[in-house]
This record gives sequence, C-alpha cells and structure tokens, in this order.
Amino acid sequence: MPSADPSKDTIAAIATPAGRGGIGVVRVSGPEVPGIAAKVVGKLPQSRHATLVEMRNPRGAPIDQGIALYFPGPASYTGEPVLELQGHGGPVVLGSVLAACIDAGARMAEPGEFTRRAFLNGRLDLAQAEGVADLIEAATEEAARGALRSLSGEFSAAVDSLVAQLTELRALTEASLDFPEEEIDPVHREDLQRRLAAVRDALAEVFSRSRKGSLLRSGINIVLAGRPNVGKSSLLNRLAGDDRAIVTPVPGTTRDTLREAIAIEGVPLNIIDTAGLREAGDEVERLGIERTWREVERADIVVVMTDASAGITAEDRAVIARLPTGVRRIHVFNKIDLAGVPPELRAGNPPEIYLSAKADSGVDLLRSALLQAAGWDRSGESSFVARERHLRALALAGARLEAAAGQQHQLELFAEELRLAQEALAGITGEFGADDLLGEIFSRFCIGK
Repeated sequence: MPSADPSKDTIAAIATPAGRGGIGVVRVSGPEVPGIAAKVVGKLPQSRHATLVEMRNPRGAPIDQGIALYFPGPASYTGEPVLELQGHGGPVVLGSVLAACIDAGARMAEPGEFTRRAFLNGRLDLAQAEGVADLIEAATEEAARGALRSLSGEFSAAVDSLVAQLTELRALTEASLDFPEEEIDPVHREDLQRRLAAVRDALAEVFSRSRKGSLLRSGINIVLAGRPNVGKSSLLNRLAGDDRAIVTPVPGTTRDTLREAIAIEGVPLNIIDTAGLREAGDEVERLGIERTWREVERADIVVVMTDASAGITAEDRAVIARLPTGVRRIHVFNKIDLAGVPPELRAGNPPEIYLSAKADSGVDLLRSALLQAAGWDRSGESSFVARERHLRALALAGARLEAAAGQQHQLELFAEELRLAQEALAGITGEFGADDLLGEIFSRFCIGK
C-alpha cells in the first residue's frame, strides 16, 4: 500500500535492459525490503553475501532460482535497504519476479527513482547522479571516461573548491562591511582583488573542461550540403569507414537524409547526408530537399561541398547564400583527383579544404577541421561530461564575478555579486534546487536506475 509520502515507499523495478539475456536483475529499495525478502525468497539474505535462493510468487509457486544480494542502509546505493534478485534474463521470468515483489508490498519505481533516492539520502550529489545517466548513455570511450569522472565526484570537487574560495572571499568582504566607519586599507583591497582574480581563473578552467566534456555527451550534428553529385554520399562513406550511402554517377541519387554516428578522437559526431540542392525534378525530390534545409537549420556545423574540378558554380553560390546566418561552416572542394590539385587546408572563415573522398586524400584534414570548428581542445587536460544546465550555471557565475570586479569600491554590491555567483555554483551539485528541476533531471533516467 503506497504511503502518503512517495519517498518512503518501497520501490521495485527490473534493472536490466528489456529483452532476453543470460541474467536479469530485479532491484528493490525501501523500508519493506526485509518483509518482501521473506515473502519472495523465504528469508532476508546475509548482508553483502551472494545467496542461492528460490523465488516464489504469493501462492508459493516457484518462479526462478538465482542469487539474492542484500545491502542494508545507509551503506547501499540508495541509502536505504536494497535487495537485488538475480535470475534468468527472460522477460516472462523477470516480470513474474517483479510482480511477486509488488504483491509483497513494493510499488513500481518511476524512471530514475533509485538514483533520486541516492541523491536525497546524501549518497550522491546532483552532478554525480547525472553522471550515472551519462555513463550509461556514453557513446564513446572518451565520453565514458568523462562521465566516470563526474560520477566519482571529480567535477563536484572542482565546483566545491570554487564555492569554498568564494565563501572565504565573502567572509573577508562581510567582515569589512561590519566596520563601515573604517577606511579599507590598500593592502586589504589588493587582497580582495587577488582572491577574486584567483577564483575567476579557477572558474575559467572548470568551464573549459566542462565545455569540452559537453561535446562528448551531446555529440555534434554535421550536415553535408551541396548541389547533386558533388560527393556528399562518398564523403559520408569515407568518414563512416563503410558503404552506408548509395553512390552513383547519376545526380540526385540521395532523396532523403541519412545519418551515421562516428567518433573522431573519442568525440561523437552525427554525420547527416542530404539530398542534393537544386530545382526539384519531382515531388519525392522536392520533399527530400525540404528535409535538407530543415537539417541545415538544426546543424551545429554545415559542410558545404562543391566540385573542385568544376569550380564554384552559380548553383553553389545560391546554396551558400541561403545558409542560415551565423551557422559554423566548412567549405569542402571535393574531387581533387579530377582537378589535379593536392590536398590542402586553407585557413579562413570559413576554412576551405581540398580533398578527394573517392581516393581518401585530404579527408584527415576535414576530420581535424571538424573538431576545431566544434571547439574541441586536444590538450591533455581531462574533461567533465557536463550538461547544458551546468554550463549555464558556470557561465552565470562567471558573469557575476565579472560584475563583482567592477564593484570593488562599493563593497555592498561587491558582496552581493559574490553571493549570486556562489548561488549559481551551488545549484550544480544540488545544495539547493527546486523540486521541478529534480523531477526534470530524474525523469530522463531509465527505470531501474
């Protein structure tokens, strides 16, 4: 029977992916775990010992045989008593075990509810909890490493260090405000300036590492655009390392968008091949061209392709003129094998790259240019897989500190800017936060986590 306070309910869910597998796990968390264990497996297993059990339904009929693990609170994932039942990974078997746990007093967990309880019970801070989801969803090894750094608390520790420096600076400022009749001596004022500069430098470093990591989490959408038969599909195949798109000498072969996920230096990229841009010859091609322009509007980077052997045509100029203002672009001159020119990268805005997708000549220049255009930093510093809300909070804190730098002769305003900066940073780890924010974050988790 659910309680008046849902956070006090005992919850249960299948914690392994849907489908068939050798092993499946049903996870239960909450105060009723001991009673549920007695009903489903006959007893509460010994703490932190794998125990062979027979799982039974409310009528006493056997469901499965497997392993039971009991983790008493608060030293568990959620901070509550946790029971994990490991059995055979068939959907019918796992569904029956879950139903037995619900019949014994649990309720179905909501998405992310186990991790939300870990946060509410102090087992994880909010940034670490988000690191759990990011680790599960990581598309590359580099993204997984960044998510693990956040989960292990490295990102939180960096933010906490900033908060500690701000706390100390605020204390010094407030102490000065306690004696308004006394003039602040130059040495004390210089100390405030020095400490503020140190905090701003540290914040800039954290922001840089977070911005780098955000690319690992969200990936980069790259649209290949241009008139028909300039080699967009050939370039997609070359970047993907496989024949993913049909390539023929006939212009207009590609009628719809084709997406391929790849990774360059561990950075996930979504390469989107599109229909050639020209006056549509039929209704199908017209719809494909409309989709091309929609993809261009949403792109992080547009790779504008032209035929190096033909030069820039009036049709190419029309495509370039219609591109959205401000979109990051790279201009690729393909088919240099036909034009008789070497591969080359010409710096500029936008950069120009001469290559041959067919001969795989100069494609590495494009790979490097894509990372540079996306803002990827090849430095050896580690990254945090930060979310958009983290970046907004860090940027807001930076803006407040910049404003504080201009208010050092008005300590009341100086102190207020420091407070607002600290408030922005505290929201990252969840020292405070609105319930609707927590609901938005954890609703995106998978059920069972």
